[in-house]
Amino acid sequence: MKKPEKGTLLLAEPMLQDPNFKRTVILLCEHSETGSFGLVLNKELPLLLNEVLPENDLPELPLFLGGPVQPDTLHVLHSAGEKITGAIEVAEGVWWGGEFEDIKTKLSLGLCNTTDFRFFLGYSGWAEEQLQDELDRGGWILGRCNSDYIFETEPEKLWRKILKDMGGEFAQLANYPENPHLN
Repeated sequence: MKKPEKGTLLLAEPMLQDPNFKRTVILLCEHSETGSFGLVLNKELPLLLNEVLPENDLPELPLFLGGPVQPDTLHVLHSAGEKITGAIEVAEGVWWGGEFEDIKTKLSLGLCNTTDFRFFLGYSGWAEEQLQDELDRGGWILGRCNSDYIFETEPEKLWRKILKDMGGEFAQLANYPENPHLN
């Protein structure tokens, strides 16, 4: 995979030390010549959805940090597909957004399984050409999305698992020490 597109996974290269993106996996939900929008898949927050939106009758679902941009916004990925009005398919079996009232109703009535949803505060964004510049400098590894990565894999194991699944030189990177100076 040479160029990013909607549904691409961005894996932080092992030497990236930026605390916002160290060992992160980001799903690109939008990518165009005007910019890119993605959600970090593997940074779980010590908060639950019903703690952030207490006035709503929502289940106790974990929240994830989608990225450092607009951390007061709520985003959702799910595998409920067209059951959710207005949802956009970003990868096979992975849908982004939809009408929040529809999501709340279906979750509270048990019409959708809670394990099929991931909620995020904030997002990761890139201006025009910014993501391509970062890719050209070697800051990201491109991967293919698999819905199991989002809804089945433990977040703290995600970065390594994807690299191992990619095989070859990428599998070797999965074992790169977090702090090579201590090695």
